[in-house]
Amino acid sequence: MDAHGMPVRIFITSGTTADCQQATNLTKGIAAEYLLADKGYDSDNIIKKAEEAGMQIVIPPKKNRKIQREYDKALYKHRHLVENAFLHLKRWRGIATRYAKNTSSFLAAVQIRCLALWLKIS
Repeated sequence: MDAHGMPVRIFITSGTTADCQQATNLTKGIAAEYLLADKGYDSDNIIKKAEEAGMQIVIPPKKNRKIQREYDKALYKHRHLVENAFLHLKRWRGIATRYAKNTSSFLAAVQIRCLALWLKIS
């Protein structure tokens, strides 16, 4: 997400693929100070890759972690921007219902909707 909460990179995966499996691909090559994510992204691999990229981790630790990691709770509150972006995308019926049956058409629909939101024309 950019500073305005708009997606900067999108991957379409199968419905059975966990979102966190794409975290490294989504952040690769992006210069950012922080990585904000929910507990589902609290994995050693994601944390390691983000730290190698110079990002500060703002992910609440899972309860089953042996060593609970600290995170900036005030900064974490801004993660709602990610949820807001998904909310805006899902307001478009064609995306919410996955009307486009092939991946490239669905990706194009998401990209068009992101452009409309970014340009504030919808």
